[in-house]
Amino acid sequence: MNLLDSFQRYIDENDLATHDDRILLTVSGGVDSMVMLSLFTRCGYRVGVAHCNFQLRGAESDEDEVLVEDEAKKHGAAFYNRRFETRAEMERTGESMEMAARRLRYAWFDALSREHGYTAIAIAHHADDSIETFFINLLRGTGLRGLTGISTQVGKVIRPLLFASRKEILEYAVQNRIPFREDSSNRSTKYLRNKIRLGLIPRIREINPKFTSLMSRNLARLTDAQLFINHGIERIRSEAVTSDTGIDTIHLDRLDPAFPQGFVIYELLSSGYGFKGDVIDALCHSLEQDATGRRFYARERVASIDRGKIVIAPIAPDDACLTTVRKGAPRSYCGNSVLYYEYCDIDTIKNFGVPENIAQIDADRLQFPLTLRRWRDGDWFVPFGMTGRKKVSDFLVDAKVSVAEKQRQFVLLSGDEIVWLVGRRIDDRYRLTPDTENVLRITKEIV
Repeated sequence: MNLLDSFQRYIDENDLATHDDRILLTVSGGVDSMVMLSLFTRCGYRVGVAHCNFQLRGAESDEDEVLVEDEAKKHGAAFYNRRFETRAEMERTGESMEMAARRLRYAWFDALSREHGYTAIAIAHHADDSIETFFINLLRGTGLRGLTGISTQVGKVIRPLLFASRKEILEYAVQNRIPFREDSSNRSTKYLRNKIRLGLIPRIREINPKFTSLMSRNLARLTDAQLFINHGIERIRSEAVTSDTGIDTIHLDRLDPAFPQGFVIYELLSSGYGFKGDVIDALCHSLEQDATGRRFYARERVASIDRGKIVIAPIAPDDACLTTVRKGAPRSYCGNSVLYYEYCDIDTIKNFGVPENIAQIDADRLQFPLTLRRWRDGDWFVPFGMTGRKKVSDFLVDAKVSVAEKQRQFVLLSGDEIVWLVGRRIDDRYRLTPDTENVLRITKEIV
């Protein structure tokens, strides 16, 4: 079966689109998305083309834009282009290039689809991308759900090329004389995905030349296993979880002792309430210590341990959201934000002037565990650049912070001392100095 027939069959089998749909194709100019444009138009679908110019590669980025526009016109497809000030956005938010670009493009795709009535947004990820995602998640640590690769469909976003390998896509492009451009950053081993793509996978393929098709089958089995688990977890949820006025309770004594309790708790809390793996691990550890009363936070919910039960409730506006941050913790949660912790040597710090969502702190001055909570009346700190202490309430008034923002304001403490008024100002006592050797770099991101 040729690629065109396989493409139509994959769409039909997975119910990704019909010929009545209007599909927004996200086309970068690379071989994958240019082939996707060809396949959709040859199959007679109604499409529009969206191209992002992140202005990160100078003339290369502009040439990509020209190519995609020309190809869209050739196929009679509406063309939408957006130029992003990506570097300025990275400086504003403190995000990595990948995270900033991803957030910008998906927000724009969603807005475009709503404005112009597109029922689906097509992304040109293929089988090799899904395999690379498996290894990325494996190396970073994940549950089974993170080992299932890239999803075929999430909401309006569809990925109709996941059946095809990079080699098959390239062969189709050459046979059909489809123009495309190679992103020079794809050859850089600066990024983890490229290290896996260019270093790890070729060595595995030397051992097994059929590695791509083998891994595709493995991912399909893992996906089936996760679907089976999802079904089982919902049955357990119906038996072990009760709800009352918006508060859910997991009754641990109702769980079958033959099941691994930690795994069941992980699945219940992650899939149903949005709790992250390291938070669930800390909760399970506290269960083993019989630490009744401890609380653990997701974006919108708080889970507390209560004598053999886990009680999950919405985060109240006046909830102090008290969280313990142990040394080495990769992240913690506060309201609708997540804090990422990175420990590094002072010699690796390139920029001492950072945006407000990043704190660079002398790690050797800290007393662990740290405490993260909402600010309280009477809290004070020594704002960076000042010598005298200032009440947090006065600082927020001087900064013209709205009442709603004040209610969402968190502080990070070492012992009883505020280290960081989160997202605004560090305490001067914890600043980097000529004597600093070890740095704790904290990045706040909205989730």
